[in-house]
Amino acid sequence: MRTDFAAHRVAVAVTEGAPIFELAVPCEIFGIDRPDLADPWYELRICGTEPSTRVAGGFTAHATGDMADLVRADTVVVPSCASVHESPPTALVAAVREAHAAGARIVGICSGAFVLAAAGILDGRHATTHWMHAQELTHRYPKVHIDPKVLYVEDGGVYTSAGTAAGIDLCLELVRADHGAGVVNALARRLVTPPHREGGQAQYLELPAVARDDTRLAPLLEWARSRLDQPLTLDDLARRASLSRRTLARRFEETVEMSPLRWLLHERIHHAQRLLETTALPIEHVAANSGLGTASNLRRHFIRQVGVSPQSYRRAFQGRQARRPGH
Repeated sequence: MRTDFAAHRVAVAVTEGAPIFELAVPCEIFGIDRPDLADPWYELRICGTEPSTRVAGGFTAHATGDMADLVRADTVVVPSCASVHESPPTALVAAVREAHAAGARIVGICSGAFVLAAAGILDGRHATTHWMHAQELTHRYPKVHIDPKVLYVEDGGVYTSAGTAAGIDLCLELVRADHGAGVVNALARRLVTPPHREGGQAQYLELPAVARDDTRLAPLLEWARSRLDQPLTLDDLARRASLSRRTLARRFEETVEMSPLRWLLHERIHHAQRLLETTALPIEHVAANSGLGTASNLRRHFIRQVGVSPQSYRRAFQGRQARRPGH
């Protein structure tokens, strides 16, 4: 049913070399008129500092608005930038700052958070970005409270998301805020995506190959990895390394940047992830084979570290060819 309200104005900032996917997501969600879901829908403008901008993949984005239109928008979306190591365009940073001061809802997708941080509007706020860029964002903007584990976060009308597909999650959340759950559920069905995903970025993190090249600890680590299904204590590790407990702990902090027992739990969870991805073993067997004992113990530690239950992780990541070992 048509209302008398004006369409909500969404400005999507476009920058040189911007990744296609993160730029396309807000255009798909806000830029296609859907009067059967809500009328009016949104009024979308692609705003650049130039009439046309070369983005990734050899594509060119033609601007339908400029920085003045961005400042006047109700919602400003800043997708990923080409490189987090380069300073964002000064004109864009200034326009985002001005739009925020004027009361606009500000959204950063993936590395778009760097533009928001450069504008100063993330200072003192909770934010996120792609987990690969979280450390760089923290280093350059220490006043920002970065949580690299979540898919998206809102703090005082400023929204940020993790990378790539998390931009869909965040844009759907904005539609939910504007039009309600019924509309966002219908939209998600059309996009063939969940209206809300479980967990956060933790389930997508690449676990680092910690200290594998450190000649002092590598033999011990490989020995422990081959025995994850067995009880292992700090004394067992120290005895194997021919070190005192204190020396072993210090060496782990120096090379692995965590305690021996924390590293052991980290490896057990990693092994459980591989079993969940590649086998059809019952959860109880996954727990036993990874050294976590019971299914309830696996679930408790798995949710704490990965952000979802073992069952949810298996549904999301297990390949169709997964089989029980030996089959």
